[in-house]
Amino acid sequence: MIRLAMTSLTAIALLGTGCRREATEAPRSLGFDAFLPIYNRYIENWLKTEQEATEKEISRMDAKLSAADGSASEALVVQLGKLHQDREKWKFRRSLGGYLKVGKPADIPAGLVWENGMDQPEIGDPASKKGGVFRRYIPTFPPTIRPFGDNSNNSFRGDLYDYIDIPLVSLHPETMAAIPGIAKEWAISGDGRTIYFKIDPEARYSDGSPVRARDYLVGVYLRVSDHIVNPYSKQFYRENIAQVAMYDDLTISVSLPEAKIHAPYIAGAITPSPPHFYSAYGSDYNERYQWSFPPTTGAYEVQPKDIIKGASITQTRVKDWWAKDRKYYRYRFNPDKIVHTVVRDESKAFELFRAGELDTFFLTRPERWYEKSEIEPVYKGYIERVTFYNRYPKVPLGLYLNVSKPLLNDRNVRIGIQHAMNWQKVIDVKYRGDYQRLNAFNAGFTIFSDPSIKARPYSIDLARESFRTAGFTSEGSDGILTKPDGTRLSLAVSYNSMPVYDSIFAILREEAKKCGFDLRLDALESTVAYKKEMQKQHEITFGSWLIQPPVPDFHQFLHSSNAYDEKGNLKPQTNNTFVWARPDTDALCEQVRTGRTAEELKEAAWKLQHIMHDEAIFVPGFSVDFVRIGSWRWVRWPDCENTRFSPPVVYDPHEVFVFWVDEKIQEETQTARRTGTAFPESTKTVDTYRVTEESAPNPQPPAPEPP
Repeated sequence: MIRLAMTSLTAIALLGTGCRREATEAPRSLGFDAFLPIYNRYIENWLKTEQEATEKEISRMDAKLSAADGSASEALVVQLGKLHQDREKWKFRRSLGGYLKVGKPADIPAGLVWENGMDQPEIGDPASKKGGVFRRYIPTFPPTIRPFGDNSNNSFRGDLYDYIDIPLVSLHPETMAAIPGIAKEWAISGDGRTIYFKIDPEARYSDGSPVRARDYLVGVYLRVSDHIVNPYSKQFYRENIAQVAMYDDLTISVSLPEAKIHAPYIAGAITPSPPHFYSAYGSDYNERYQWSFPPTTGAYEVQPKDIIKGASITQTRVKDWWAKDRKYYRYRFNPDKIVHTVVRDESKAFELFRAGELDTFFLTRPERWYEKSEIEPVYKGYIERVTFYNRYPKVPLGLYLNVSKPLLNDRNVRIGIQHAMNWQKVIDVKYRGDYQRLNAFNAGFTIFSDPSIKARPYSIDLARESFRTAGFTSEGSDGILTKPDGTRLSLAVSYNSMPVYDSIFAILREEAKKCGFDLRLDALESTVAYKKEMQKQHEITFGSWLIQPPVPDFHQFLHSSNAYDEKGNLKPQTNNTFVWARPDTDALCEQVRTGRTAEELKEAAWKLQHIMHDEAIFVPGFSVDFVRIGSWRWVRWPDCENTRFSPPVVYDPHEVFVFWVDEKIQEETQTARRTGTAFPESTKTVDTYRVTEESAPNPQPPAPEPP
């Protein structure tokens, strides 16, 4: 990355005979105007280099193809197809001009069809009330409250920014249709790659200053300059955004390298940054802005007095928030304050909830639902319990098999492992039968997931049959199968050491032994387990990933570029923990990543799901299609025509802020507690959005491979 010379921070010494020295800081400037041409040249040079490398690789592949035959020829054809797509992508990107562009209104194409997304149902309940204080707990205090820079990607940033900031365009959390945010209207270019946005003239930051088109270019500058060390951010903007352009104060466009489904949402996710707040931006950014909360477009801000380091952070509802009366926002973000108190011990947090010091608590785990919440505040109706069935995609929790390791490079061994894992016993014993067997990786993405795929069941006979096919024909005195050369059927599973996982794997290990398979338990401290996984040193690892809707993601998990480097060495620090690499899979991953129509994306996603199932590289564990929440009765949840408890496409119902605090009910409840008065006990199930076999999309086989 090119470094930009900024105004020196060297103190100016005022010298004079007999005068005292005084040091003052030299005035700063944001530095954006100087950065823009330098960064544009950098991107242009990078694109040129990539284009030339692609041309050379095409020539090399053409030569190899002319001498290849059979399966080698087929693989080369697939690789060449991807290279030709890359060639076209580089050509398109270079045709755009500067990466950060300051244009004029005349540059906007004529004939664009503008949309506003105002035809979707309301979010939340008209009966909601503004006011009150909502109290939650966080297990650790965040290392910073900056939105970017060192340590900013911590577990608390969602509460501060991701669930609060208003994007240009967002997705409706039930219909998954595009709805307005900062943008009042948007339009898609004819080639589907450039999305134009008209900023709402009333959009304001929390300090009252207006949101302007230039702020989006500044937002990119702040995140890719060398004043912060953030390789991922720099790579993301360079590779996933082709151009950000402004045409006047209220019109911008974002170009993507390829046309994609949900393009307005993808392009509209970039964030504006108020230039006046970052006027002192420089090489000391991380320290200078460590505890400074920037003006936000969202409903909540953090004031300096509300940061009690190590103890709590309080969010305050923005006075006269610009979107408070806008459709999709007017019945949300209701409490005046949200207090996040640090409670490091989960058991202590539950006791605080039980005492009425925290307002809600997750009860999804069976022991919380069946034992811990059998308490007086529940019996007397002070705490209300709800089981809410959502439609969030299934978290791919299970075993990830490293196919680069001996034994696991044999498909028959992998299939045997599938049959040797008794997940149903784990569900029945540990989770009281409340959870479900997960059937496939990336399940639950509506039409993009194939519901016909079913996980292989636990079967001693089928497991031993597969192991026997793999050459494990003898059985030792300990019951573990071996090959004639003495190789034992023994593999290690690495996982985070904690009681719940220890008990799960104790069950799985004993059940696997019945199948002749020695599942060695490699319980590690979480950071050690993660490091081992990222270095691809594991044989089997247990984990899960939260893959955001609306479309599945296969590229980071299956693409060969995330498995091996150019020299053929294992590539560390990527999420391809399968170390899977195959040309046809690469092509399908690209198709999912760049699919422009739902049908195109569906076809590729279904094929990838079948490959993962057929090759048995992922052992599905369990899933849960509901959340259970306990709420003190003054916390109200929607119960209206548009929203029953919460919109369905959410992982955590708190994230959409449709709840509210009824201060009158709060006072009534506190009085009842003092006097011993009881209310009717309230335990209910909200299954309005529950996905059943009848409501699931009809399974259809993926289209056949072309001849």
